[in-house]
Amino acid sequence: MNFLAHIYLSNNDELITIGNFMADGVRGNKFKIYSDEVQVGIRLHRAIDTFTDAHPTFRKSTKRLHKNYGHYSGVIVDIFYDHFLAKNWNTYSDVPLAEFVNDFYQSLNKHFDILPLRYKNMTPYMIEGNWLLSYASIDGIQSVLNGMNRRTKGQSKMNEATKELRLFYKEFEEDFTSFFEELIKFSTNKRLELIQLYNL
Repeated sequence: MNFLAHIYLSNNDELITIGNFMADGVRGNKFKIYSDEVQVGIRLHRAIDTFTDAHPTFRKSTKRLHKNYGHYSGVIVDIFYDHFLAKNWNTYSDVPLAEFVNDFYQSLNKHFDILPLRYKNMTPYMIEGNWLLSYASIDGIQSVLNGMNRRTKGQSKMNEATKELRLFYKEFEEDFTSFFEELIKFSTNKRLELIQLYNL
């Protein structure tokens, strides 16, 4: 899953959310230098990714893209799924998306010092471009994919993937909806398990 889903699945716990958000910037067991709450977030992120990558519905989504995008298909589907979460946000939260996102940006600034360097470099651009709110539109997803393609020096062709999003929009949305219900249950149980493990 991409940023918005990981943030949402942290259940509004500030430091768990920060850990979940920045987890890809922390290698191996280096997560142990952080507070227990941040460690829970990092470990929750890794569990979510493992669950997602192995799930048959997620794999069904990636198969629609594999011919044109190869091993980048999973990254693209992560972004597509964040689009459907943002688009259907009111189904999953009573807090308006704009308010939820703004609260997260404030939290990021508050805890900026603990972010890995890669995330310190990225965060100002994320906030200035309001990436998380932009996911709700296809134009916003196009902008994200353009940026991802630039980072691969044009090799991924990810900027072209909105063609498939439009072509298989209904199918991708149905995949997301059924998958996300399962992911919510999994991540809720995993988060509670980790909280118990750390005696939080």
